Amino acid sequence: MIGRSGNPTLNENTFKRTTGYGNSASLMTIEGTVNKTFITLVLLLAGAFVSWSRYFDGYDVGAYAIGGAIGGFILSLIISFNPPSAPYLVPIYGILEGVFLGALSAIYEDRFDGITLQAALLTMGVFLALLFAYKSRLIKATENFKLGVFSATVGVMIVYLLSFVLGLFGVEMPYLHDTGWVGILISLVIVAIAALNLVLDFDFIESGAQQGAPKYMEWYGAFGLMVTLVWLYVEMLRLLAKVFSNRD
Repeated sequence: MIGRSGNPTLNENTFKRTTGYGNSASLMTIEGTVNKTFITLVLLLAGAFVSWSRYFDGYDVGAYAIGGAIGGFILSLIISFNPPSAPYLVPIYGILEGVFLGALSAIYEDRFDGITLQAALLTMGVFLALLFAYKSRLIKATENFKLGVFSATVGVMIVYLLSFVLGLFGVEMPYLHDTGWVGILISLVIVAIAALNLVLDFDFIESGAQQGAPKYMEWYGAFGLMVTLVWLYVEMLRLLAKVFSNRD
């Protein structure tokens, strides 16, 4: 049985309803998923370059950030509920998320010089460290581990949703956005939860390849990884912004 993933785009029912089709040449492989992830990342960087450049050319990129975020969210829902659409929609998702991240990163960079490079390097470092830990079995995606990360991820989502709703009424969630040490500690915990989702994604993709998921699931696996990486990068930005603000 394929275990649960804390990443809401990757769950055990996804592969259950897609396994058992085609011959070996049309089945999901880890190498194929890596290739699709790389393609999606390149498209994301291309989209980010556009909105980043527009910001530093003096344009208001608020619409880029909002449009990219909303468009990416809508596509993520479609892809999640209709995995066969992944080969067609994941590249577009990558571009839209890139436009969103480029605008967001430029805004942070304008306020805190060098923050985006540090956030990107930290995100990549965490990704490689956890990939090594997973491949060397230093970290194992046991059922209890999966349940713990899944529960923590849902908890973070609920807190962010509650913060958003309260914000509509002018109420700020205590400590969540603070730049003091409590706020920094909260961000560190959220970064750790986001990072641990990578372990579940690795396990889920490996299980899908072993169980013979169809070829289009390579794009779906790449999509799941990108969702986690985008979340991790945004949380890194927020964490570093708090640290820089506290230092000033």
